[in-house]
Amino acid sequence: MRTKPIILLAGLLFTGLCFGQFWPRSGNGRGGGDHYVRIEGGLVVNEDELRTARETESHAIGIDGNAIGTPNWTNAPGFGSDVFTFARVIFHSDPGPPSSRGNLRWLGWWVDYPDADLNLSYRLQQLTAIKTDPDCRVLKLTDPSLCDYPLIYIEHAGYMSLSDEEVGILRNYFQSGGAMLVNDFWGEEEWEGLSSAIKQVLPNGEWTELTTDHPIFHNVFDLRGPMKNFQVPTMQFWNENYDPADPRSPLQTVYRGEGSDQMHVRAIFDDHKRMMIIAILNSDVSDGWEREAQNQNYFNQFSEKVAYPLGINIIFYLMTH
Repeated sequence: MRTKPIILLAGLLFTGLCFGQFWPRSGNGRGGGDHYVRIEGGLVVNEDELRTARETESHAIGIDGNAIGTPNWTNAPGFGSDVFTFARVIFHSDPGPPSSRGNLRWLGWWVDYPDADLNLSYRLQQLTAIKTDPDCRVLKLTDPSLCDYPLIYIEHAGYMSLSDEEVGILRNYFQSGGAMLVNDFWGEEEWEGLSSAIKQVLPNGEWTELTTDHPIFHNVFDLRGPMKNFQVPTMQFWNENYDPADPRSPLQTVYRGEGSDQMHVRAIFDDHKRMMIIAILNSDVSDGWEREAQNQNYFNQFSEKVAYPLGINIIFYLMTH
């Protein structure tokens, strides 16, 4: 089942959605004891003990409603330190007042975890010459091994709160050649939240709006057309009757905040024109990785045509530029 090309794939992966909430044992979870969080699928994990995505139970369910898990694979001996490792960052959100769309601040780093991480890593291994870590990595910015991972991933970072220590560590990470992909956050309010956090890290950083003419859209898979063609809806909010030819037809069935109907891809470059951060606003690319198996039409339209090609393109570009 796992050896066929993605275009012919029939057995797809799926994960259900069960939103949870932060359960800190003491304080706000910044040290001083274990920090528990309820993730998708209802599982409770300890942020202070997590090391890999593989150790967290998958909540993938197939179209028939049966649990199917995520793919697993092995690499030839000797590849241990020569593989690409998908590294997701654990962060904390500002526990401020509810947003204009309700109390969304409890959504955090764990959205789409662990299935999106494992599925994307498998597709990268399957469709390219890159060897990938079958376990992936989950870590805090304060982890001493952070600089072992040239690309880190952050999700639902619209209310991200960084400590002074984390600000300094992340700044050093970028200055040392690291890059970051930010995904799945929505509306102007969440954009302002992310950009404010990044301003602490890179005070002189300026965001550049990318178009689909940028090489990142063409270096492996050739993704052409207007940006709206690459917006991925959150699956449970997807309007299956969406008509791209009708400007009044919404892609999603819920309001995601001011400006959320338009996908944006923005980046910050260093003085040598190296991309340090790429942020995908108003698109749930990781749902296309996570929810392979739940709906065949969703897979055909978003996972296969957008989410995996774009994810692979971004990894290739950031690792080679």
